Amino acid sequence: MALSQTRRWHEYPEPELLYSCVVEAIERMAAEAISKTGKFSIVLAGGSTPRAIYQRFRLIHTDWSAWHVYFGDERCLPLGHAERNSVMADQVWLEHVAIPSAQIHRIPAQLGAEAAASQYSTELEGVEDFDLVLLGLGQDGHTASLFPGKEWGRDYTQPAVLAVHGAPKPPHDRVSLSAWRLSRAGRVWFLVTGQDKGGAVQSWRRGGNIPAASILPLNGVDIWLAGVR
Repeated sequence: MALSQTRRWHEYPEPELLYSCVVEAIERMAAEAISKTGKFSIVLAGGSTPRAIYQRFRLIHTDWSAWHVYFGDERCLPLGHAERNSVMADQVWLEHVAIPSAQIHRIPAQLGAEAAASQYSTELEGVEDFDLVLLGLGQDGHTASLFPGKEWGRDYTQPAVLAVHGAPKPPHDRVSLSAWRLSRAGRVWFLVTGQDKGGAVQSWRRGGNIPAASILPLNGVDIWLAGVR
């Protein structure tokens, strides 16, 4: 991990343009990774902005058999529950493309936070740096399920995956990759849209100690913004 966060800001006048640019860039990134290493590994975020991105993934030209999909966080809800991040990704994208099922690594959050975190940590053992981590930004500056006032897992001695309790909004139990594990990536991109994110973005720009600022990949982070005041 880097000692401090290098940020590159990409601002767009409206979300549709952001979606198109991000999807085109990921299509190119995947092609380059597959050409070099034979695979492309991506960590998914939840939320409305990533949803719009995933819908557009269905239209790109790529070797889906080389994709490996992981999740940055999950809500502790029953399998198939509409509010699970994995269910959203399945419905708008993953069920429509030919990624081998063994290469889609869902967090088993139905087991409860502790058991799921332990099992997913084991699953990530031996997984090298991700090619791309996608993250969102909450109004309070949270990212994945790393919330203000909670443990973010910034140190390598901490688990790769955290059991999270007391999330501000239900369900209050979550599972999240730790800050250090999210930082182990060639690229980390934050996707941020909506006027309600303005306060968090301003705090971030000023160097505020928000969870999003705890992600410290060696290559820095890219923040894609649209409609943020």
